[in-house]
Amino acid sequence: MLDIAVAFLADEFNAYLLRRTGSPTPFRMVPAAVLDDKGALAIASGTVALSIVNIEEERVMRQQLPSRVVSGGRELLLQPELKLNLTLLFAARMVDYPTTLKALSHVLTFFQSHPAFSADDYPHLDPRVGKIVMELYSVGPETLNQLWAAVGAKYQPSVLYRARLVTIQDQEPFQPGEPITDIGLDLRNR
Repeated sequence: MLDIAVAFLADEFNAYLLRRTGSPTPFRMVPAAVLDDKGALAIASGTVALSIVNIEEERVMRQQLPSRVVSGGRELLLQPELKLNLTLLFAARMVDYPTTLKALSHVLTFFQSHPAFSADDYPHLDPRVGKIVMELYSVGPETLNQLWAAVGAKYQPSVLYRARLVTIQDQEPFQPGEPITDIGLDLRNR
């Protein structure tokens, strides 16, 4: 589900950018790692890289009981949904600094005008993802420095967002129930 959510956000941003500018722009958003496997910067020139830098469980909205689903005449128990908050890094790497600032400005205006995504409003969003609520994640220079040091790269112009309530639900039952053979209404004993 993480890959689906990140790809959806990148696709929606690129479609927004095309609608807003009316023509292809010199940059686009791509889901990408900040570094390659050799430790070199992996953000291609002309892109805004979208990377997950942290994953947290949303414990406030956590369900405790398993879900009961009927499939093929059997009652199945599924583990409760796992609701996640993702910290997303949008790092821009352009040919010049003014274009970098323009790219980050488009990221900010996109999420300012589109703060929430649900399958009801966005048919391309996989319904299993649930709802994604985007919040600007403001950090101080010390935290930003620590983040880039933890990633292992030199600072690139970037912005952080928190994507709230990305849902993961395993569809493999952990306890199958007995087949349902009748509805169990016995009106004689009433």
